[in-house]
Amino acid sequence: MGTYVYGIVRASHSPLPQDLEGIGEPPRPVRVMRQGELAAIVSDAPEELRPKRRDLLAHLRVLDEAAAEGTVLPMRFGSVSVDDDTVSAVLAERSEHFLERLQALDGTAEYNVKANHDEEAVLREIMAHQEVIRSLADANRKAGGGTQEQKMRLGEMIAAAVQEREVTDAELLHQALARLAAHVSAGAQSTGWLANISFLVDRRSAERFLAGIEDFRRQHPHLDLRVNGPLPPYSFVDSPSSEHTEQTEQTDGGTAQTFWTTAQPSAARPNAAQPNG
Repeated sequence: MGTYVYGIVRASHSPLPQDLEGIGEPPRPVRVMRQGELAAIVSDAPEELRPKRRDLLAHLRVLDEAAAEGTVLPMRFGSVSVDDDTVSAVLAERSEHFLERLQALDGTAEYNVKANHDEEAVLREIMAHQEVIRSLADANRKAGGGTQEQKMRLGEMIAAAVQEREVTDAELLHQALARLAAHVSAGAQSTGWLANISFLVDRRSAERFLAGIEDFRRQHPHLDLRVNGPLPPYSFVDSPSSEHTEQTEQTDGGTAQTFWTTAQPSAARPNAAQPNG
């Protein structure tokens, strides 16, 4: 059956709700395993483990509960160990590393910021500031729409201008918010978004960071910003060195990561995965 691991905390971490449920159908009760100065938040692993929406949300819910009570090192969805004894052994073996990461992340939270263009607003700005494109559009309009070749040329020019603006706006967003954060991690390219960036923020500075987002939003009304946080530091947990990483196990339900494979950017965040049903 195996042991499913959600995250690693200090042994002194505040207790989690006694009725907290994790992944599986029916949901498995969540428990805390202590080993020295560390503890792992775990449950029994189901026979089959697939990235279903229900289980992804359960994984996130457990980590959110843990993060509300203190610092947690979140594990990637699907992190499974052979049994409880193996979990304890790895906590003992890697205690120095895990304690260092917990200390480094104390008092912080992750905020994920995605950005996209308001298409109409961007097109208006392009027409207002790029004379060549504006002139060609005016000429085509006066010519009843222009020839097919002229339409294609205009479309290509607009597409290139939009793409250039996407790069510029992504960099502007990064620069504006990076100065308000302790660390920055660029997320995976996400369809429909020109930027997907995670920021590690001191919780004491969270209001300042969020105010910075609102300032940027006001200064760039052509951008649609989506903010998710505060979150556990999914994007800022270093993986242990490869010499301590087991090969990935294959289960009937799909691929299960060994439990000390720590969360990678977009591995277990809201809106980061496409669940099956």
